[in-house]
Amino acid sequence: MQNPEVTVTQAERESLNGHRGAVIWLTGLSGAGKSTLANALERVLHIKGIRTYILDGDKVRDGLNKDLSFSDNDRRENIRRIAEVAALMMDAGIVVITAFISPFRAERQMARQLIGDKNFFEVYVSTPLAQCEKRDTKGLYRKARSGELLNMTGIDSPYEEPQRPNLQVDTTQRTVEEVVQEIYAHLQAAALVVDTSED
Repeated sequence: MQNPEVTVTQAERESLNGHRGAVIWLTGLSGAGKSTLANALERVLHIKGIRTYILDGDKVRDGLNKDLSFSDNDRRENIRRIAEVAALMMDAGIVVITAFISPFRAERQMARQLIGDKNFFEVYVSTPLAQCEKRDTKGLYRKARSGELLNMTGIDSPYEEPQRPNLQVDTTQRTVEEVVQEIYAHLQAAALVVDTSED
């Protein structure tokens, strides 16, 4: 028996949701504030009636990508799988927020090409390494500096800064709320999100 043709389009799903699908890609060092921003941004979008989902590094590593190590090749595969999942969720008309170090420019560009430039919004959370190490919320930098943890991005594995992100933010001198409002304003300006909540 042949599979029936797809009869519901992405545009129809988006029409049902009241907004288009998109991918907001947060990249930066461990401890930069990506997950914190992703969660706060999702709350703002949810309040405004936008259907969202967060793809976060820890959750994906515990499930879909638990077979991958932190070698350069496996990090590339990690990002490829994330991009594929994000593209599928976007096709469902969802605004997907990803929070991953995603250290290599080539893989971020691959994600942008797969998802489509008009649907992909890269946010570089450019918190400096010194500040990330000071936070060290997971104790990873301490382990990396002591030699207990190898392939730590920013220590013995490179992080290639975005050259032309859609937006660059730094969380060291501003509140989470201020940064999230800036991101939201830029998403509105790019016509990636609209407020569907009632007045």
